[in-house]
Amino acid sequence: MRYALTILVLASLNASLLSQDATKPTKLSTELVWPTLAPGETQSNRGEHLPTNPQEQPPITRIINIRTPTIDIYPPSAEANGSAVLVLPGGGFGKVVPDLEGCEAATFMGKLGVTTFVLNYRTSEVTPKDEPKWKRPLQDGQRAMRWIRSNSDKWKLDRERIGLLAFSAGGQVGSILITSKSAAYDDIDELDKLSFRPDFAMLVYPWNCYVAKTDNLLPEIKVDETTPPTFIVHTHDDNSTSLGAALIYADMKRKGVPAELHIYGTGGHGYGTRPRPNSNIGTWKDRATDWLKRKL
Repeated sequence: MRYALTILVLASLNASLLSQDATKPTKLSTELVWPTLAPGETQSNRGEHLPTNPQEQPPITRIINIRTPTIDIYPPSAEANGSAVLVLPGGGFGKVVPDLEGCEAATFMGKLGVTTFVLNYRTSEVTPKDEPKWKRPLQDGQRAMRWIRSNSDKWKLDRERIGLLAFSAGGQVGSILITSKSAAYDDIDELDKLSFRPDFAMLVYPWNCYVAKTDNLLPEIKVDETTPPTFIVHTHDDNSTSLGAALIYADMKRKGVPAELHIYGTGGHGYGTRPRPNSNIGTWKDRATDWLKRKL
């Protein structure tokens, strides 16, 4: 009887923790990334929601067929400190997960006084075979960073304290974005004169950044001395392999870029800011908070 009661209490506690982590903040607005059609697109579509999986609690949203990227804006719940993050969710490029790896992160960041911008970037349904699947999300991410800087006065932001928080496939895009020297699209207006490079970055289980054939990083990830300070999280048991995260960190160490790497033993992939049973992966937010307080 005592054992059964203990199990019930632990289950209730775990459900409570999940509920707290999955709290959705209040959204201020949704804005367009591009003034007209995005580069290479012939149609406009903000995407279609797939049915949720009833076994997932809280439910996880997945959006496909995004041709028109948008930015969802979330204010901080604590006193605003003028900093902001652009969030790149995951989804394997075929979809975007805007809550588990999007607005739930805004709940976490909002408690630190950070304004959060979640990007629903374009998915890969119409991507030509000879075009990398990360290219259009990269274009959207670069444009979104410039858009945030262009609107910094409106949101009372410091242009030099705008960071990036990227999960999974978004982490692959983010790894390329923070190391790119030039934009992946041609300038279209005055906004594109602004920098797309974040002032700091957090890469959370960046997906498939390691190439087994070369035993190295994707060639597009080119760390140098100008790469922004970066916080990296991965797990040893993640099938997308933590080798990519370790190699990114190693390159940052070689180039003198301030960086912090945490590889947990368990936790798998796709946890966002939520805890996982039989793992302490949920504590990555505590490590990130310690790191962010030195940056913000």
